[in-house]
Amino acid sequence: MPSLSQADLDDIYAFAVELGKEAGDTLLKGAQIRIDGGAGDQQIEKDNAVDIVTKTDEDVEHFIKSKISAKYPSHKFLGEETYSKGSSRDYLIGNDPTWCVDPLDGTVNYTHLFPMFCVSIGFILNGKATIGVINAPFLKQLFSACAGRGAWLNETQQLPILRNPIPPMPPNAPSKCIFSCEWGKDRRDMPDGNMHRKVDSFMNMAAEIGGREGKGGMVHGVRSLGSATMDLAYTAMGAFDIWWEGGCWEWDVAAGISILQEAGGLVTTANPPPDPAHAPIEDVRLGSRLYLAIRPAGDAPNESGRQGQERTVREVWRRVRNLDYSRPGA
Repeated sequence: MPSLSQADLDDIYAFAVELGKEAGDTLLKGAQIRIDGGAGDQQIEKDNAVDIVTKTDEDVEHFIKSKISAKYPSHKFLGEETYSKGSSRDYLIGNDPTWCVDPLDGTVNYTHLFPMFCVSIGFILNGKATIGVINAPFLKQLFSACAGRGAWLNETQQLPILRNPIPPMPPNAPSKCIFSCEWGKDRRDMPDGNMHRKVDSFMNMAAEIGGREGKGGMVHGVRSLGSATMDLAYTAMGAFDIWWEGGCWEWDVAAGISILQEAGGLVTTANPPPDPAHAPIEDVRLGSRLYLAIRPAGDAPNESGRQGQERTVREVWRRVRNLDYSRPGA
């Protein structure tokens, strides 16, 4: 299996951070044109009316790919826009050094000037998200991480932030948690389709304790940012306690998973196993399209941070439904 030294990773990390800054500047210029009254990019629908691409998506991806190819010609590249133009939906990530890029996550947000949009640059080695850079230029927030070097906001504030010491998970989680989720792009109005299963799960998480036949989670709030990448970044920051989602591709999550795990968070599968109370909790496989993330957590008097995260996973599993986002090779 390929291996890189820590010095090699540090060099790639520094390069990725600068690349993320440059790409973010391009996104910000495009947004500014809209603010100043320009027509903005032409929007092209891919699978449906909420799955769109703009010229900015394609220009930024081309810029990033060109820079990477010049610096690391032996590395593989997987970008959302080039992948989306192919006819296959096979899983393409192996053990080789691979860049996994979403040039503009939150394209719908970008077209509406809702500030939750970003560029996402992930570096994968041996199938694992090893380096991540997320730049949300409208918010002036740059999230980054490298395996063994911690996770950071704007290169100076180590993640998670806001509270010190890091709080444990609430004893009755998901109660008193902020729950993050997305409607997704699958809008087919089928009685047992993904959208209906999601809505059913959202209701379970939000309902009063004892409601929904005992599945009521009474979360503090439900948030939907319109960007899986930003959901993961805010979970790493500690602002969200739980993120549950199905349907994301690897470019949506590679950078965010790297940042969340390096911050001390947990990422496993969204779909509950047959025995949620006792099934092993394993790290999610990148590309599975099914994700459940728990924020970094501190120790409680009778429970480690990890135990609190795993307890929360099991309580979420108890309340959510299985989603169907299968794909070849994953």
